[in-house]
Amino acid sequence: MLRSLLPVLLLAAPVLAADPPVIPLWEKGAPGFEDKKDVKETHAKENKDTGEYCVTGVHNPYVTVFLPPKEKATGAAVVVVPGGGHRELWVKHEGENIAAWLSEKGIAAVVLRHRLAREKDSPYKIEVHALQDGQRALRLVRSKAKEWNLDPNRVGMMGFSAGGEVTALVCRAADKGDPKAADPIDRESAVPSFQALVYSGPQGIRGEKVTKENCPPLWVLVGDDDGAAAWLVTHYQDAKKAGVSAELHTYAKVGHGFGYRPAKASGKPVESWPTRFLEFLEVEGMLKK
Repeated sequence: MLRSLLPVLLLAAPVLAADPPVIPLWEKGAPGFEDKKDVKETHAKENKDTGEYCVTGVHNPYVTVFLPPKEKATGAAVVVVPGGGHRELWVKHEGENIAAWLSEKGIAAVVLRHRLAREKDSPYKIEVHALQDGQRALRLVRSKAKEWNLDPNRVGMMGFSAGGEVTALVCRAADKGDPKAADPIDRESAVPSFQALVYSGPQGIRGEKVTKENCPPLWVLVGDDDGAAAWLVTHYQDAKKAGVSAELHTYAKVGHGFGYRPAKASGKPVESWPTRFLEFLEVEGMLKK
């Protein structure tokens, strides 16, 4: 099952001492696209200095797993969704780097590689297949709660750019799962316990009605020079009007796509954002051991 993914994964620079494990979202492939299960993804735009690269051609969506050391584990977990305009996925600076950092802080993290709707000749749609993959990733993590020592009530999502749109769509759908589903994973809730929108795109955000039911505790991060600030600041305000616990961080003279790049740290204030997110989780009661 995982054999077809390994040649691709081994091209990436390791984040930890050993390559983290991967888990397909569906054992037999994505529903309706099972015949694409063994199609390999492609790596492009690789940077030998930073180890960064993007991924295209995802047909068998999966998560890369970063579990914390047992002595540090808090019971919280985050599904991290990289960005890339739904044409590609920047899985390092908007995925694996922050997942590794979170795991060192006691938070389980999985990086989602979802199907891409805006690739050339793509058969997928954002509001259908990317949404489905985001929901399934949340359900999968919750189904592993006992095995991974997680609290299923403390599993959230973090999305960067287009990944923020996937996160927002999952929140808007507010799908609590089907207790009668034949697949036990589909019985799990796909409602995030919290959400982090990092310079998110507008889909699922702009023009949407926000309620406590479709908007879990919200953490927003965006640069002041990023056009995304317009709808994200409004989204924060809408969340507050709906009575949602929310936190907003905007950084002056910062644009789009900064992600988390510890290897290129320059000491700029925005680079401390992971600590701000950790503080948010603490305030929201998500880090109780």
